[in-house]
Amino acid sequence: MGRVIEYVYLIIGSLIIALSFNIFLVPNQVASGGVSGISIIVKELFGVTPALTQWALNIPLFFAGLWLLGGKFGAKTLVGSAVLPLFVLLTSGWTTLTDNTLLAAIYGGIGVGAGLGLVFKGRASTGGLDLAAQILHKYTGLTLGLCVAIMDGIVILTAGITISPEKALYALIGLYVTIKTIDVVQMGFGYSKVAFIISNETAKLSEAILHDLDRGLTRLTAQGGFTNEDRPVLMVVVGQTEVTKLKTLVQGVDPSAFIIISDTTEVLGKGFKLEGN
Repeated sequence: MGRVIEYVYLIIGSLIIALSFNIFLVPNQVASGGVSGISIIVKELFGVTPALTQWALNIPLFFAGLWLLGGKFGAKTLVGSAVLPLFVLLTSGWTTLTDNTLLAAIYGGIGVGAGLGLVFKGRASTGGLDLAAQILHKYTGLTLGLCVAIMDGIVILTAGITISPEKALYALIGLYVTIKTIDVVQMGFGYSKVAFIISNETAKLSEAILHDLDRGLTRLTAQGGFTNEDRPVLMVVVGQTEVTKLKTLVQGVDPSAFIIISDTTEVLGKGFKLEGN
C-alpha cells in the first residue's frame, strides 16, 4: 500500500507542476531553471512544444544516469521523467491566469514547489537536470547543491540572453519561491521549538517539565568553557504555544537559569508527528 501512495504522490505532484508550468510560467516566459526552463527557451527560439523538449531531454538523461551513476534510479524516476511531459502536453491549452510576470513567477513557483514537494514525499523524482547535477557532482567533486545551482544558473542565464534580462530576474524569484515551497510541503508549517536549559536546579526543573508541562526531556552532559566543570543541560522540545509556559516554569524554579530556544522544522515521535503520517 505504501508503494501505491508513493505513486499517487508522484502522479498528483506531476500534474500540479504541469498545470503551474502552463498556466503561469510558459505564457509569461519565466524559465526558472531545470528542463522545464530549457523547454520554455526552446519554445521561444524555435516554437517547439515544451513537452517534446522535456521528453527529448528527460529520457536520455535518465539512461545516462543509469549508465554513469550505477543504476540507483528506480522505476519511479523513469515514470516521473515520462509522465510530467505528458501532463504538460495535456494541459497546454489551459488559459493563463495572469499576464503580470511577477505574479506568474510567484504563483508558478508556489505551484511547481508544491508539486515537487509531493513528488519528493513519494520518494520519487521527475528526472531532468537533477540527474545531470548528480553526474556533474560525481565527476567533478563539487557539492551536489552547487551542481544543482550551476545547472539552474546556466538555464536562467541563457534565458536572460535569449529572452530578456528582466525575465531572468523574474525566473530567479520563481526559483527561490519553488525552493521555499518544497520545504513547506515536506516539513509543514507546524514549527516546533527546541530549548536548551542550563541550570543548577536540573532535578527540580526535570520534575516540573515532566509533570507540569507534560513534556519529555533529555539530559545532556556538557562542560563549562570557563570552569571546565561538568554540568547537565536539559533539552526539551515543545510546540509554539508552549514556549511561554516553559519559560515561566523555568524562571519560577530557577530565575538564574540560562535558556536557549530555537526553531526546529520537523519533530517525529510520541507527542509530535508520527513518522509516516
